[in-house]
Amino acid sequence: MTTRTRIVATIGPQNANADSLKELLEAGMNIARLNGSHNTLKWHEETIKQIQETSANTPILLDIPGRKIRTVLTDKPLIFKRDGLIILTTDVKRTGSNMIAVSFDKLHEFLNPGQVVFADDGTLRFEVEKVSGPEITLRASMDGQLGSRKGINVPGVDLGPVLVSEKDRTMINFAKENKLDFIGLSFVESAKHVQLIRDVIGPSDYPKIISKIENQIGYVNMQEIIEASDAIMIDRGDLSVETDLETVALRQKMIIQTAQKLSKPVIVATEMLNSMIVNSFPSKAEVSDVTNAVIDGCAATMLSGETAVGSFPVESVRAMRKIIENAELFVSSGLIAGLKPPDVKKPEDATAKAIALICESAAIDKVVAVTRSGFAARALSSLAIKCPIIAVSDVLANSKSFNIYAGVTGVVFPGEFSTTSVSHVSAVLKYLWQQNLITDDEQILVTALAYPTSGKRMNLIETHLVGDLARSLAWKA
Repeated sequence: MTTRTRIVATIGPQNANADSLKELLEAGMNIARLNGSHNTLKWHEETIKQIQETSANTPILLDIPGRKIRTVLTDKPLIFKRDGLIILTTDVKRTGSNMIAVSFDKLHEFLNPGQVVFADDGTLRFEVEKVSGPEITLRASMDGQLGSRKGINVPGVDLGPVLVSEKDRTMINFAKENKLDFIGLSFVESAKHVQLIRDVIGPSDYPKIISKIENQIGYVNMQEIIEASDAIMIDRGDLSVETDLETVALRQKMIIQTAQKLSKPVIVATEMLNSMIVNSFPSKAEVSDVTNAVIDGCAATMLSGETAVGSFPVESVRAMRKIIENAELFVSSGLIAGLKPPDVKKPEDATAKAIALICESAAIDKVVAVTRSGFAARALSSLAIKCPIIAVSDVLANSKSFNIYAGVTGVVFPGEFSTTSVSHVSAVLKYLWQQNLITDDEQILVTALAYPTSGKRMNLIETHLVGDLARSLAWKA
């Protein structure tokens, strides 16, 4: 069974090979994620090639660090006791038995005694004792250990005006060179921040920008961030530390509702099936968490450590898919309200809503959206149409990116679309029939919608029994 809700799975060294990738895809992975905070660019480049060779149509998301602060690579973790002292240093050349360096070389300039510092998604808490040059002495609030590449949070602290670092620029250019579909940007705080990233990307439409809302400023500015972005990720680990743990579930709902009104997809991330890093089955609380994310209306759920470093990566994807399947059945049963369609304010939105109503009232098996840019795919996905949506573009990069939308399968058409008419639509339908993506006994709804700013407003809605269409046009397999 194919789910509407997408599954994003993080790839690590243990599954960056053809056999493991095939297993993840068969289990239900829709989008492959790479975490740019870990491993080398050479490793990422080799892994990207492996993913592309294994499944050319699987979109790839590269998370870049952005303003996220992490500890650097270290031989062994710092082990400390409650009330014990450790030192963070912004000088990566310094070493010591109780010292670990961090990725932000100016962090010491923004901290003062008494301020609280969190680490490892908020699981570790410290208080600043003193700041001496590049060294920040912290007092631990609990026993624990702090290892390599762990996140550092300083809630409420303004970390300065630099929004795009040189490392960000390097990784964005890397994403462009390797033809990646999406980049995920940490700690986005404004539309200006998103625009600066677009400026680095340049005139290309790719990679698309997934903005991560992870702190109070980003949450307050969510409307403008969502409008400026191609998609949103809710990183609940950092969000819970930077705001309030008790309100994270409510903030998740508000972000998703706001994004739905703007027809933008949302990925819910962090600790969704965290116990499956070491267990072969999820906890009851995790099942409830994934279920509620689907009911909230997210476009995708994400697995991080579960697949990147966990002992049960394939089982994690299977478990998530099964939870999603049951949640979607519950939503479609009408026992709960489910997703609310966006407010209809523009003609193109009204057209999309009309299509949704036709699908509800007629026995439509599949919707075929012929859409170069993906506007139709995005508009229809946001309305939570129950039948599968096949979104067809004549641009491979576009068709791959459609897979982030809930309920949408992106397909690339080997020909070229007309820019002045819908004459190519019949050729697209013939191609889908030849590929067995639509079959003779299926009732389909076909739509072609131009992107509203393009000036070519094709508003086409047709319904067909595929077999009748194939006979009348004398299609040959």
